[in-house]
Amino acid sequence: MFYTVRDMIGYFITFEGPEGGGKSTQARLLAERLRAAGHAVTLTREPGGTPAGKAMRAIWDDPAHSDLLPITDLLLICADRAQHVGALMRPALERGEIVISDRYADSTRAYQGYGSGLDFATLETLLHIATGGLVPDLTILLDLPAAEGLARRHAASKAGREQLDRLDQRSLEYHQRVQAGYPKLAAKEPARWVTFDARQPVEALAEAIWQIVQARLAPR
Repeated sequence: MFYTVRDMIGYFITFEGPEGGGKSTQARLLAERLRAAGHAVTLTREPGGTPAGKAMRAIWDDPAHSDLLPITDLLLICADRAQHVGALMRPALERGEIVISDRYADSTRAYQGYGSGLDFATLETLLHIATGGLVPDLTILLDLPAAEGLARRHAASKAGREQLDRLDQRSLEYHQRVQAGYPKLAAKEPARWVTFDARQPVEALAEAIWQIVQARLAPR
C-alpha cells in the first residue's frame, strides 16, 4: 500500500545536503531538543537505519567496492530504503512519533540522479516502490560548496573522528554535480524544503533549525 506522511499522525523530517554539511550532528541536536520538549522521536539514518540496512551499508561504504555500477548503487540503496520505511519509519509515524532521518529519497535524486546521471524516470519509479509513496513533511537542506564539504570530511578523518567511505573517494566534479542538484530539488517543492548555510557555527545553525521546526509543529 502507498502512503503519504499525511495519512499518518506523526511528523517526518529529513536532513539533506552534500558531504561534510553536518547533517548527522544537526539531526541529533534536533532530536535531543524535541525529546526535551516532550515529543516521542525516532532518529535514524540512510543507509543503515535497520539491522538489514547496516549489512547493506557495509557494502555501500566499503572502498573495496568502488567498481559498483551506478544502477547497482541505486538498487542497493532502494533495497535499504524499502526495509527502512516498512520496518522502522512507517510504524513510528503511525504511532504518532516525530521521525528524523539523516538522508532519505532526495539523496538518491542528488547522488544517483544529478551525480551519476541515471535516468530520472527510472529513478522515480524505483523510489516510489521503495518508499511506498512516503514523502517528508519537512526537508532541511544544509548546503555548502562541495570542495569545502570534502575538506571537512578529510580533516575529520585525519583527526580520527570519522572514516572516509566510498563516496568520499569520488571526484570533486561528481560532488559538485551533487551539490548543484540539491537547490534544483528544493525549487521543485519549496513548501517542503528549507535551506540553511551549513558554514554557520553549529549552535547558531541548530537554533535556526529549531525555530523552523517549532513553527511547523505549532499548528498540529
